[in-house]
Amino acid sequence: MTKIIGSKDRLQTVGRRKRASARVRLTKGSGKITINGEELNKYFPHFTLQSLVMSPLKAVAKEKDLDISAKVVGGGKHGQAEAVQLGIARALVIWNEDWRKTMKTQRFLTRDARIKERKKPGLKKARRGPQWSKR
Repeated sequence: MTKIIGSKDRLQTVGRRKRASARVRLTKGSGKITINGEELNKYFPHFTLQSLVMSPLKAVAKEKDLDISAKVVGGGKHGQAEAVQLGIARALVIWNEDWRKTMKTQRFLTRDARIKERKKPGLKKARRGPQWSKR
């Protein structure tokens, strides 16, 4: 889902990963990133998660030109970071269609469809069967 709010200067996109869903708003600004009302380095204290979120911006050299605000629900921290990454990449492609090739080659626009497998009847978990005893 992509929505242009007002003019093309403000975009809203959605990114999803596992159980996490992120609504990302992109506006012109000074490079400020807020997630659920907190700064990026407070919400994602680990550098690896911060770099995941920033990677689409670094790919097009726009880390200091655009403000990003994201609302993330569900999932764990890693899934949330990847959901925000997908939302940012989708917004950047709408912002400038010339960046699509860069985003596609670095796989930022690919939605990772892997989710938790459901539990089946007669099994303890999705694949683990009950313990078997010979005697």
